[in-house]
Amino acid sequence: MATPTTSPGPLTGFTVGVTAARRREELVALLTRRGAQVVEAPVLRIMPLADDLALRQATERCLTAPLDYVVATTGVGWRGWMSAAEGWGGGTALAEACRGAVVLSRGPKATGAVRASGLGEGFSPGSEATDELLTWLLARPLDGCRIAIQEHGVRLDAFAAALRERGAEVISVPVYQWAPPDDMAPVRRLVDQTVRRQVHALTFTSAPAVAAFLATAEAEGLREPVLDALRGDVLPVCVGALCARPLADLGLPTVHPERGRLGSLVRLLAETLPTLGRREIPLSDAVLTLQGNAALVDGESHLLSPRGAAVLRALAERPGRVLSRAELLRVAWPDASADEHAVEAAVGRLRAALGPHAGIIRTVPKRGYRLAAD
Repeated sequence: MATPTTSPGPLTGFTVGVTAARRREELVALLTRRGAQVVEAPVLRIMPLADDLALRQATERCLTAPLDYVVATTGVGWRGWMSAAEGWGGGTALAEACRGAVVLSRGPKATGAVRASGLGEGFSPGSEATDELLTWLLARPLDGCRIAIQEHGVRLDAFAAALRERGAEVISVPVYQWAPPDDMAPVRRLVDQTVRRQVHALTFTSAPAVAAFLATAEAEGLREPVLDALRGDVLPVCVGALCARPLADLGLPTVHPERGRLGSLVRLLAETLPTLGRREIPLSDAVLTLQGNAALVDGESHLLSPRGAAVLRALAERPGRVLSRAELLRVAWPDASADEHAVEAAVGRLRAALGPHAGIIRTVPKRGYRLAAD
């Protein structure tokens, strides 16, 4: 039985899947601080190039002649590039080459890394979108220009091709790559939990993470069931518009903050999720609030099992009216083979979880159960 808390958070009762690898601990802490239960399943890991030869060769190309433009796409990638060049003894030369060029930074994180390296940005789009960087560049004469692009885990072939078509020499700088996690089991479990609606929201912090999660679902033969869950019962929350694009392209509803920050993502989730799954029912001597898998009674929160929450929610849909065991069985066990004894056991566990408020669930002999509501 869960211990009730006197001040439940906005995410109390909700289970949130975290797919991020980098800064995962920070995101989990922000969510748990607001009461969420978190399922951790990093879908990708950032893997430094096994052989630095490609990065070193690209860096040396940057130093053979003056650069006109340098594109910084991520903060971690820019810092990694500068650090690697420093390790080779070429840090000063690379910084000077970038100082002589116009540096474009994709967003605040990249801008912060550029400034931390002693440089300044010439342009940074408010949308934090790579497309806007490309539009800005294509509005200028590029014939004969040398442009270095710091890549961010995936190749930017279309971006580079558009610049080459305008006559530019493009140097792609691969700093790190995405790779599958060492252990895929947590990702597979999260896919299954999504299909079963055992999570209420999924958080994504990069577009490659979205693609990797859907690829795992497809490999498990569950792509369509996952998409169906994301269309209604499971809320996909992305860190920004660029991250949300793979889901939007599939016609899925997504939410994302205006500013691509973890704190903004969590605040948006804490504002949005309760509005989708919160229900208040006046009881004979209290007010019952259902929020995710939690029951809040007189300011105390009681965490329930998903099955128990489903039973209580079914009773709350028709407060005061009797629901038979067969009716509850159809609602709370839609995909499982169970008998009416399972309903009796679930109600017993539900009452135990509610502790002193167990009496709100009344047994009606030979008929079923009802919620003691006004």
